[in-house]
Amino acid sequence: MNIWILFKKEYLNESHSMRRFCEEAALQNLTVSIYSPDDFDIVANDEGARSIHIKGKPLHDLPDCVIPRMGAGTTYFALAIIRQLENLGVYCLNGSESIDLAKDKLASLQELAVNNVKIPKTMLAKMPVDTKFVSKEFHFPVVLKRISGSQGKGIVLCKSKEQLYDTIELIDTEPNLIIQEYIKASRGKDIRVFVLGGRAIGAMLRKAGKNTFKANFSKGGTVENFPLTPELEWLAVESARIIGLECAGVDILFDKSGYVVCEVNSSPGFKGFEQATGINIPKVFYDFLRVRLGVSAA
Repeated sequence: MNIWILFKKEYLNESHSMRRFCEEAALQNLTVSIYSPDDFDIVANDEGARSIHIKGKPLHDLPDCVIPRMGAGTTYFALAIIRQLENLGVYCLNGSESIDLAKDKLASLQELAVNNVKIPKTMLAKMPVDTKFVSKEFHFPVVLKRISGSQGKGIVLCKSKEQLYDTIELIDTEPNLIIQEYIKASRGKDIRVFVLGGRAIGAMLRKAGKNTFKANFSKGGTVENFPLTPELEWLAVESARIIGLECAGVDILFDKSGYVVCEVNSSPGFKGFEQATGINIPKVFYDFLRVRLGVSAA
């Protein structure tokens, strides 16, 4: 298989996932090329592969598969590249429309809610913020988030309406913010379920480090294996299906009456997941792609 991975080159040297993809590809004698969106130019025409240029040169042979790994940082330009490859018949894990939906936290939660998946109560912040309306709809503390973000960035716990107002006022250059119900039962912990090809392959429990409520491994949290129950498996697989993702990291919160889906990520990191579960994620990716593309093992 000839596989492309789309990734932001400025993060390449520090990326655990890119190193692991390359290590496993070498073990399996796979051809894997890593490209940044900046490497591309695309021209909408009827010339097939030659409508795509890489580093100034027209492309002659299309890859068998593309794995976009930019997640919430996927730009309009990157989406256009993925869309062009899809139009040429290249299998993309995930597709442009599902990535675009997943990176919009409000839109993806709206989609989950209309399909009867339990989520935290969430509203779009309207400027200037109406603290009276927020106080009527929510109990403090509340969580303030950017519409698009990952690895726990752009998330603030506001303990009072005054703090909420001051925080929004401080970052008034951010046009799109959401206010979200704070799920007390899940303070400092959540579950990440990894979904690939319509199957939940495992789950981990994430616990926050000191002086933070964010359970992200990248923020110093700890991880451990977590039993994948039928309820968790159904929630994760159904959430990924609704958003249209074949690869997803589904973040699930503990609630008094069960579980709540907090977020669905299109490009989940897996350093903590591999550590917690012992699952070789790149191998699972490549095994899935062989089946999906009908390619036999060498």
